[in-house]
Amino acid sequence: MRIVMGAQNCGFGPVAELVAVSRPLHAHERVFVGDGVAAVFARRNPDAFDTVHDIGGLSGDARSAVMDDLLRGSDHVVSVMDAELVVRSVVARRPVTMVDSLFSFWQLTRPPARIREVCATMPRSRYSAADRHLAGLSPHERVVAAHLLATHSVVQNFPGVTERAAGLAALGGGPEIHLTGSIIDVEGARNAAGATGPEYDLLINIGGFKNFLLDFDVNNAYVRLLHQWLPDLLRDWPQFRRVLVCGGPFGEGRERTVRSAGGGRADCRLLRQRDLLQVAAGTADYLMAPGLTALHEAVALGRLPLALHEQHYAHVFTMRALDGTLFGHAGCRFTDVVPDHPLPEDDLAGTAALAELAGRVQEDSGLYATYRRRFNERIEQYLSLTPAQRRHGAGELGKLLDGAPVQAVMTEVLGAAHPA
Repeated sequence: MRIVMGAQNCGFGPVAELVAVSRPLHAHERVFVGDGVAAVFARRNPDAFDTVHDIGGLSGDARSAVMDDLLRGSDHVVSVMDAELVVRSVVARRPVTMVDSLFSFWQLTRPPARIREVCATMPRSRYSAADRHLAGLSPHERVVAAHLLATHSVVQNFPGVTERAAGLAALGGGPEIHLTGSIIDVEGARNAAGATGPEYDLLINIGGFKNFLLDFDVNNAYVRLLHQWLPDLLRDWPQFRRVLVCGGPFGEGRERTVRSAGGGRADCRLLRQRDLLQVAAGTADYLMAPGLTALHEAVALGRLPLALHEQHYAHVFTMRALDGTLFGHAGCRFTDVVPDHPLPEDDLAGTAALAELAGRVQEDSGLYATYRRRFNERIEQYLSLTPAQRRHGAGELGKLLDGAPVQAVMTEVLGAAHPA
């Protein structure tokens, strides 16, 4: 079977999940198509795909032509939160599975029944016509529409997921919604689980970072703040002699090393996914941007990380949803630094507000001093946790996020779509 695959170009979470889905499907021909950080990640993990098509440098018409040609030659399509790929697949009359780790996150401004009506009346003759028909939907509503249009819907467990799934199922006419546990590279996590240090004393994972607003050179105050803080981290915590800072901003020629007068160093790199799992398994102390994929990977490794300050609004959503856990309670937040900073309850506006706040902290010496002090307090609390407390914290997350193995769900989905 020839399976065309793509992921939302928004950080590394979606494409990491695509890699997790793709790797066990090695008996099939797996064709990746995408751009931006998704394509960067796919190229960085070439063993997960048989062919990688990076369409980032193509014009709109050329991009569409490549995607439509690939879809015409496919037997099945797998999309991780990429609504456009689902709509193109429907127009091409190809069975498509929509995979989603943020199913309860999407904000709707109109009733789900109305979105269902829009889907039911969508023209399917050409993508341009379908795209115009869906133009009134917000980006979040388009993701929900993609679930209703897909042949199969696969969603990762998280607070609020079962309630939304039940609500969409009650509308009738849509696909069965399959609930899974962690959408991660299970084999890679299993192989990494026995890794031991001490190559690094501390791992800092900031994820892909780049999304619909944030970029490595534009709206990048968070990254600039990180660069400002790393020398202070090495000064304030001399026991961290060697630190690995991993993430999208340090790929493709952007590597750097930060050194302290005391001999500490922080290596800023972009690792392959399985190499990062090895480091995460073998490093005792772990700071991470609170993305769900990285969190699921940490839990699978038995690690309780400390959440870094939020990069975008989805991180705010995650931390609020997990507030009752040790991970949620212990994590860093920008509200620790500026409690009265307004945060719109909106993905784009909320992300813009967080970027603005990171810039204020980076440029204001008083705010930066507060940031550094509060961050050190969170690190001190994290380091004071006993091994038993850390195991308990990872365990409570594991119970909250549990579900059917994604590999079993995908085997069922593909078998149902293409019976022998």
